[in-house]
Amino acid sequence: MSDAPRAARPSGPGDDRRRPSRDHRDAQGRQRGAARAEGRTARSAAAPAQRARRGDAPRTAALETLRAVAGSDAYANLVLPPLLRQRRLHGRDAAFATELTYGTLRLRGRYDAVLAQVVDRDLDRLDPVVLDLLRLGAHQLLGMRVPVHAAVSETVALAREQAGAGAAQLVNAVLRRVSEHPLDDWLRRIAEAADPAGTDTSARLAVVESHPAWVVRAFREALVGHGRTADELEAVLRADNDAPAVTLVARPGLVEVDELVAGGVDAAPGRIAGTAAVLRAGDPGELAAVRDGLAGVQDEGSQLVTLALAAAPLDGRDERWLDLAAGPGGKAALLASLATQRGARLVANEVHPHRAELVRQSLRAVPAAAVEEIRVGDGREVGEQEPGAYDRVLLDAPCTGLGALRRRPESRWRRTPADLAALGQLQRGLLASALAAVRPGGVVAYVTCSPHLAETTLVVTDALRAAARAGTPARVVDARSVVLALVPDGQPAPDLPERPDVQLWPHVHGTDAMHLTLLRRD
Repeated sequence: MSDAPRAARPSGPGDDRRRPSRDHRDAQGRQRGAARAEGRTARSAAAPAQRARRGDAPRTAALETLRAVAGSDAYANLVLPPLLRQRRLHGRDAAFATELTYGTLRLRGRYDAVLAQVVDRDLDRLDPVVLDLLRLGAHQLLGMRVPVHAAVSETVALAREQAGAGAAQLVNAVLRRVSEHPLDDWLRRIAEAADPAGTDTSARLAVVESHPAWVVRAFREALVGHGRTADELEAVLRADNDAPAVTLVARPGLVEVDELVAGGVDAAPGRIAGTAAVLRAGDPGELAAVRDGLAGVQDEGSQLVTLALAAAPLDGRDERWLDLAAGPGGKAALLASLATQRGARLVANEVHPHRAELVRQSLRAVPAAAVEEIRVGDGREVGEQEPGAYDRVLLDAPCTGLGALRRRPESRWRRTPADLAALGQLQRGLLASALAAVRPGGVVAYVTCSPHLAETTLVVTDALRAAARAGTPARVVDARSVVLALVPDGQPAPDLPERPDVQLWPHVHGTDAMHLTLLRRD
């Protein structure tokens, strides 16, 4: 691109390019040998007012979270909150660290495309901590209302502390080049670089809206396959880059939404699930109802699909329910509280012992009479071990999590198309087990937090064929009518295409992209 910024090459004050450079760096941007030692000496000799201070606590917490995500496959939503508590970051500092961390992770693809135009080497040749520092700086400059001088100087200070003086020089030079153009200019530049002919919409959206190209293509296919139009593609990608609202679930019989909203909590009732309260301000962990297990943090779409299973009509008895893949326990806790009101009992099955313990914690406030067992076992074996033993079965199947990229933004950079094959085999095995475990006339809810057709309609189609061959025939029932009947009074009906399954979308419903298919055993 002819008007793109030239590559930034860091240089110190008074640099004279006619002299041989004494600024020796490796390919990752770090100073080596005597040059690095000289930089340390010069910095120590400078007066305090003449050198940048150390990295501040919110930016340090954000960087440490990014390093944990990259280095140990951790999830930011599990790393950052305890780190904020440990560093005693609250209020505005905690909010700043949270937005900096999640925003950088969500928009990593966009910022890498920007950085590639101003860094004089391939990004994968940079030291990983330096690259994360550049991403953090780019988000402050292009995605937050941080003044340029603060974004650059604070990130440079953090770079000096974490990676040395040479890295700090590189970060300073690159971020100043980034700051020369506003976001709109950069979006135009990276779009033109990705799609110079103007014919590859997926490539353009991949960099501008910061999703891997294969996810962009999969979302296009999913929109059309689930009864919407490809014209919504840009909207759903943009919604993935917005911070999601914190939504509470009021577990029926334990606490009501009205009690949460009226109890000094700054929250509003949900739009599509009668158990939901959308938190407008505050830390949910500080609420007594959440600490005591009467309420929890749960996406409204996740609540809705659970409520739909409990509301689906069935033939005959309604006494024994199963959550086949129950960890970490949010849906199980909602099901168990509903079971309490209906005189039913819940069995919660989870294959991983540590996740089974999370289920136990989630169910701690539910009356013991409603919980028959929390067990550790392979859900694929339950149908053979207990054929026809349950009236309702929830299968919240392990999936790519492409429907929850707002909450787990690192997933978009970890998942690959190769994951679909292994997950698809597991999903089919679990659904076959669920259909065998439910009695004739009973209902199975097949749920994924992914709209991908390979994890939704294709799995259901294959499972129904396999069930018919196995002697456990089933059919799809109308989940749409069940969901519409659950909408709280006074709320408009959600926009759902005329089809028997339900696919939620963040840009339409404000929820994660949850999928629901209801199946009844014949």
